[in-house]
Amino acid sequence: MQKVKLNILGLSFSQTQDNAYVLILVEEEGERRIPIIIGGTEAQAIAIELENMKAPRPLTHDLFRSLAFEFEISLEEVIIYKLQEGIFYSKIVVKQNDKIVEIDSRTSDAVALAVRFNSPIYTTGDVILRAGIVLDLERKHQEAQEKNESETSDEQNSLAFESDDDLKHMLNQAIQEEDYEKASKIRDEIKRRSEMQ
Repeated sequence: MQKVKLNILGLSFSQTQDNAYVLILVEEEGERRIPIIIGGTEAQAIAIELENMKAPRPLTHDLFRSLAFEFEISLEEVIIYKLQEGIFYSKIVVKQNDKIVEIDSRTSDAVALAVRFNSPIYTTGDVILRAGIVLDLERKHQEAQEKNESETSDEQNSLAFESDDDLKHMLNQAIQEEDYEKASKIRDEIKRRSEMQ
């Protein structure tokens, strides 16, 4: 099986499905992107780790990582091995001592684990041939990113008028409510202020 290494390009709102996100993976040595529709909870699990944020209590993927570390299990790689009727099929490859096991997984869960274990993500030549797209998605993603940046800028401007204590309270509240996107913006404002001092 020919393996193609993928990197995470980002997450964006799905233009076609409500309450869904698009996980965009890009081949490491090429321009093709693979867009994968995932749910909001799964997107949040990936985004939290990418943003280096901590949930107040361990999420399912964090629990899996802790359990794996306790039993000296490493996640060697994630493989997105099949695309059938619009559904991506994945497996995680884990190792304990000299034993290697492949475990079936939803792609969103596999990627959420890969970012926690800092493990490589691969797909097959067939999947990238069938699902890989170039440029048009990149342009749409860039437009969506610019729109999000504009909205973020407006929100950050409103955060600029909050006191330091209010920001800390808002940050704690956002984390408690598991609104990690808002927490990230508040954290950025706190960081910006500390750098100015």
